[in-house]
Amino acid sequence: MNDWPTTLDQAQQVQQALRNQVVTSDDFGTIRTIAGIDAGYEGDQAKAAVVVLAYPSLEPLDYVLTYRPAPFPYIPGFLSFREAPAVLAALSEISIKPDMLMLDGQGIAHPRRFGIAAHVGVLTGLPSIGCAKSLLCGRHGELPDERGASVPLIHRGEQIGAVLRSRVGVKPLFISIGHRIGLASALGIVMACVTKYRLPEITRAADGLASHGRVPQVQRAGS
Repeated sequence: MNDWPTTLDQAQQVQQALRNQVVTSDDFGTIRTIAGIDAGYEGDQAKAAVVVLAYPSLEPLDYVLTYRPAPFPYIPGFLSFREAPAVLAALSEISIKPDMLMLDGQGIAHPRRFGIAAHVGVLTGLPSIGCAKSLLCGRHGELPDERGASVPLIHRGEQIGAVLRSRVGVKPLFISIGHRIGLASALGIVMACVTKYRLPEITRAADGLASHGRVPQVQRAGS
């Protein structure tokens, strides 16, 4: 991480260079494990929660909560440069290497098409999905109040993701490609991970660990 960007100009150059490496079609094999990732920061410390769940059973298998100094200032649209180092550290520490990542954040549904799900996906080479709780950019039509309903998310004349109703009567989720997956597959996997809550169990587990201290009940080897 010695060459990690620390200025806005450097970060813009990295976004411009790496966004062209994003693969926006299905490029993955059998998915047996998915890591849910929730990143944030506390003061000058970046924080990353990674919880690996079996797929499609959604059984928690392993988790890591990691803190690292945030190497980049708080600038909207560039939060991955502040949070991704902690995410990468957590992924390096997890004992079960996931087949896919699902991040609580944007993929290509980003003004420069390179949110944290795309950033981490490209840097790790892993298929990744952006599953965000709020809209960063773009517009969309009316979303039916039906489980699994979705409408395109459009920005500057381009579809950058989809707005998804995961359950009746809840606020929508904003789904986008991170890396090595098409949007239709991303939507299908997210919905396969939705149980009785708004969030899919994958990112819900990571959010619970990061924000509420809910430790997943996993069966570790030797326990």
